[in-house]
Amino acid sequence: MRKLITITFVLVSFTVYGRMQDVNTAEKHKNTLEQKMKKEAIAIIKKVNDQWQSVHTEHGNASWNIAAYHTGNMAAYELTGDERYRKYSEAWAEKNEWKGAKSDDKSRWKYNYGETDEYVLFGDWQICFQTYADLYKLAPDDRKIARAKEVMEYEMSTPNNDYWWWADGLYMVMPVMTKLYNITKNSLYLSKLHEYFNYAKNLMYDEEACLFYRDVKYIFPEHKTVSGKKDFWARGNGWVFAGLAKVLQDLPADDPYRQEYVQVFQSMAKSLKNAQMPEGYWTRSLLDESQAPGYETSGTAFFTYGLLWGMNTGLLKKSEYQETAQKAWRYLTEIALQSDGTVGYVQPIGERADQHKNVNERSTADFGVGAFLLAVSEMAHFIE
Repeated sequence: MRKLITITFVLVSFTVYGRMQDVNTAEKHKNTLEQKMKKEAIAIIKKVNDQWQSVHTEHGNASWNIAAYHTGNMAAYELTGDERYRKYSEAWAEKNEWKGAKSDDKSRWKYNYGETDEYVLFGDWQICFQTYADLYKLAPDDRKIARAKEVMEYEMSTPNNDYWWWADGLYMVMPVMTKLYNITKNSLYLSKLHEYFNYAKNLMYDEEACLFYRDVKYIFPEHKTVSGKKDFWARGNGWVFAGLAKVLQDLPADDPYRQEYVQVFQSMAKSLKNAQMPEGYWTRSLLDESQAPGYETSGTAFFTYGLLWGMNTGLLKKSEYQETAQKAWRYLTEIALQSDGTVGYVQPIGERADQHKNVNERSTADFGVGAFLLAVSEMAHFIE
């Protein structure tokens, strides 16, 4: 009997040992694969970002398109630790005096569309504060955020709540408010964030489609696609979806409105999953390919970033969204990314889906590169 027990114990031990070896082998294989994929993601970042910075040696102004690139550049720096990237953004900030629009006459400050220094309260001139805040956190110096605090605290002192009247503005400014809250601990940033977001949502959000119109000019049924459908611009929704991810990343867990942002983010994710093209991209008019057919990268990259971030944080289930993100990743890296590091198929500056007819592999832009860098950086975190 004792001999039988011994033999049984030995057999069980070998079986358990064998299974443990299998598990250990599988785990080692998984870790090796993840390390390889992360290296590939970093290699893509370096290929794209080094190409962009080598061509754009002169720093531009602090308006939205260039500032949107820098939000991606800072994500690339956070992942790679490459000091060249941090220095590139810091040199840009220094050139712009750590300001957006530069007027000091508050009586002339405006928040409708404008490209001159009086449009201090227009969100396109406030997105730069995101990068300034990130650089401040790396090396605190009050000079870096002095203008950001001056502008945003003046804005919050007014009775107006209609500052975000176009979808793009939600990416431009929402993350500014959570970043400055985390630096200053001034709770007004969070209460005004919700007040302004609530105005924008009531103005542009379609509860049925769970997507945002670009602004009031495009609300159905006054505006329709060529097929008579609702026209939801991909990049416009990309700004919102990525902006929500950035806000939720920095928003306190006990914020009373957190679940509202989560609900919109999750609802948008579901709609975006259903709207994806078989090749992995999203067409410029999300629910009507015929409105503006063909590849488009900027909206796709923002969606990919948001989906990956959602899965990384557990707000989106991998079982539901991993395939969608992987298809988008293949589009970004196999179709949008060109052999020389150019990010192609970026719809040029505009405000609607059908605005440009010849979006091709050489169509690129600073904001599109920024969105691409965000997506690739988040993919590196996803495969860790």
